[in-house]
Amino acid sequence: MKAVEICDYANSPWRTEFWRGRDYEDRAERIALARLLPPRGTRVCEIGAGFGRLADFYLGYDQIILIDYARSMLLEAREHIIHDSRFTHPSTPLRSAQDAPRFYFVAADLYNLPLADNALDTALTIRVLHHVTDVPRAFGEIARAVRPNGTYVLEHANKRNLKAIARYALRRGPNPFTREPYEFVKLNFDLHPRYVIENLRAVNFSARAKRAVSTFRIPLLKKFVPTAILAALDGMFQSPISNLAISPSIFIRAESRKPGLPTLNPALWRCVACHSTDIAESNDALACRACARIYPIVDGIIEFK
Repeated sequence: MKAVEICDYANSPWRTEFWRGRDYEDRAERIALARLLPPRGTRVCEIGAGFGRLADFYLGYDQIILIDYARSMLLEAREHIIHDSRFTHPSTPLRSAQDAPRFYFVAADLYNLPLADNALDTALTIRVLHHVTDVPRAFGEIARAVRPNGTYVLEHANKRNLKAIARYALRRGPNPFTREPYEFVKLNFDLHPRYVIENLRAVNFSARAKRAVSTFRIPLLKKFVPTAILAALDGMFQSPISNLAISPSIFIRAESRKPGLPTLNPALWRCVACHSTDIAESNDALACRACARIYPIVDGIIEFK
């Protein structure tokens, strides 16, 4: 299969620089996620988990898989989880990733996930799709890994947001109403809501709920209105205006309607080379018994790239 260019955040100051001054966006996204994410289950996987910003949402699951292409991001996520008291009992602080057995930190490619078919109850991509060159292929891979009746929670940058419509009306921007993705900077895409829904349907995902998020992402408002108030207002409007599709960011909860029993596959891993699920696990590596491929575990991170 043809290789697809991937946006790699390796060694980027994503946490320390990008998220500075974005408390409103963080709170607004957390409000949306709290409404859309099933709170409990056996396995949840965030694809493009970055530094683990949202990991505290997944504590109702027995197994938590955090996948990112950038190993440096996973190292930050691992340190975050090890040292954050929310992830452990106060009397038994975490010392290493091995002390958090529910968590798997995985360096992998979205287009070739190291996950068995039907291995997940819930998958998420938050602030990921705007970097995805081949959305249909990505959706297909996620659909493969989510069990029938399982959940996929996604966020995408909205091509037809209110600001883009205004710029187009003033002849200062591209047409926001066409379906194709708009690459405004290399490997940064705005997606039309209907394009997203159509491609979800193509792989048997059915949209069940939507939230319009970060509607008040306006510098003057963020400067003069307290963050808590602005985020609370955002939360109030997320559901009522979701069908207008004019917010900068759209969250969707989709359900897998693919045929089959809603049974979770007991196997979690799939070899990215031969696609066998006959994987042997040890403390320092995963090994494919079918093709003898070895996937080392270094600093608590499973290397599938």
